[in-house]
Parts: sequence; C-alpha cells; structure tokens
Amino acid sequence: MLDRDLAELYQVETRSLNQAVKRNTDRFPDDFMFQVSEKEYIFLRSQFVILEGKGKYPKYLPYVFTEQGIAMLSSVLKSKIAIQINIQIIRTFTRLRELMSTNEMLRHKIESIERKQESYDKSLAGIFQLIEKLVEEETQPKPEIGFRVKRNEP
Repeated sequence: MLDRDLAELYQVETRSLNQAVKRNTDRFPDDFMFQVSEKEYIFLRSQFVILEGKGKYPKYLPYVFTEQGIAMLSSVLKSKIAIQINIQIIRTFTRLRELMSTNEMLRHKIESIERKQESYDKSLAGIFQLIEKLVEEETQPKPEIGFRVKRNEP
C-alpha cells in the first residue's frame, strides 16, 4: 500500500507517517517497504483521473509498504486508531490469502476432474469404436453355412 493511503487510513499526515518510519529504519528492511522509482511514480500519477488541487500530489517519491511493513507500522504508530486500523488490515490480508488458497485448491480439483474426463472420453471413444465395428459386421452379408443341394428339375 502507498504511504499516503496508509496515512489516510491511520488519520495522520503522510509526512508524519514517513517521519515515524524514518526514525525507525531498522524496523523496515527492503522487503517491508520500498520507494517507487520516478518511472513508476509517473505511471501512478497517470492513473489518477482528476487532479485535486495544488499540492495534492507530493514532490517526493512515495513509499510502498508490504504486508509485513504494514504490520510493523503498528509498533511505530502508537495511536489507538492506528492499532485498530492495523488489525483490520492484517485481517484483510489473512482473508485474501485464505481466498487465494481456496481458489488454488478449487483450481486443482477442476484440473483433476478435467483429467478424469479426458480419460473417460478416451475410454468412451474406444467403446464407441467397438460398437461401430459390431454394427458394421452385422450389416454385412454373412456367408451361408452348410451344403447346397442341386435339384434336378424335370
């Protein structure tokens, strides 16, 4: 999540959030938080349809926090609202992970069913071929079995 979005959730100014993080840099390694590049920032800005007044978009490159970084924010931002918001964010991440896991299990089940279906299709195709051969054999004239007696007719 972007620093400004988190600041809005925690009801603090973005600069206050970033200042608290900078005071505790040892708690935020690169896999917890990183700063976007200029190219990424330009792309982000292009996604906003309406610019909302002068100064709405900061002149610095924003920070992005991973799930672990957001969890660490609760130890840096000590207000009650920050703790409550942080709990809700972590619950949301947990629920998303559960949904992804459920979807993954569902995908595996569907693939398993499709593989079984392919196997059944092949088996059924073989059965149908045998039935077709039997039907063809029945429709072909069969040679007569036995002796023919020639009768002399007067």
